[in-house]
Amino acid sequence: YLAKLSSVGSISEEETCEKLKGLIQRQVQMCKRNLEVMDSVRRGAQLAIEECQYQFRNRRWNCSTLDTLPVFGKVVTQGTREAAFVYAISSAGVAFAVTRACSSGELDKCGCDRTVQGGSPQGFQWSGCSDNIAYGVAFSQSFVDIRERSKGASSNRALMNLHNNEAGRKAILNNMRVECKCHGVSGSCEFKTCWKAMPPFRKVGNILKEKFDGATEVEQSEIGSTKVLVPKNSQFKPHTDEDLVYLDSSPDFCDHDLKNGVLGTSGRQCNKTSKAIDGCELMCCGRGFLTDEVEVVERCSCKFHWCCSVKCKPCHRVVEIHTCR
Repeated sequence: YLAKLSSVGSISEEETCEKLKGLIQRQVQMCKRNLEVMDSVRRGAQLAIEECQYQFRNRRWNCSTLDTLPVFGKVVTQGTREAAFVYAISSAGVAFAVTRACSSGELDKCGCDRTVQGGSPQGFQWSGCSDNIAYGVAFSQSFVDIRERSKGASSNRALMNLHNNEAGRKAILNNMRVECKCHGVSGSCEFKTCWKAMPPFRKVGNILKEKFDGATEVEQSEIGSTKVLVPKNSQFKPHTDEDLVYLDSSPDFCDHDLKNGVLGTSGRQCNKTSKAIDGCELMCCGRGFLTDEVEVVERCSCKFHWCCSVKCKPCHRVVEIHTCR
């Protein structure tokens, strides 16, 4: 819900925390103690929604949001694999945005990761501003996970949410990359300094989408006095900390059901030639589709003129658009 608060300016006063819908009381208290971090949390939430909608743009459930709480509708109140993805990408979004704010010097509480120093076995010098992923992950754990922990993290759903929150953060942690800059005469790489950087958020989304496709259906079990989630089918290998887990099978998302936050696929564009989920047969759930011819204007015959402009001609082309009945 933070992502949709365009009407609220910068979250810079404690009173604003009280007005933020969708936060539990302990999150409101955290907000008041960490006012300077909250704009980053909001950016992380916006990143998460944008990435979710990109990853699911060609599927029946396209990560559409509502203007009410919960913003994804009842899809996320059920323990489906869609809910697993939403929790993972949201947790990752907060960790990513807070870490980025640390590195760019926006926050007084954190800066670059100064533990990455000295020489490396590969022969380069650790220097520059390494992303402080430890701070971003720790803040995400505190702020995002507190909702589940406050309920008592022994219910099936709390265990599922906590697991997927951590899987989202692991998608960043386990894919940190080394970036380097060369130094020397005329740009030769006589020696180089390197730092650790987060992967682009698109890569995080790609990783979590793969985890969504291979998510494990789980149920609760007890090991001693500890409640844990185990694969429902004992023939499946146990999931790792990086995998997504879910409890309930998903609806088909074919028909409009606003009560459950399902918008259906009527009116959605589909690909007439595809046999995959974006194809008209599957996307339209067998209801058929309508075909319209639309004229589009594109730039063509572009030429570079010295100096310095590119001039193009408008080209008109008729394309077929297919939409589900």
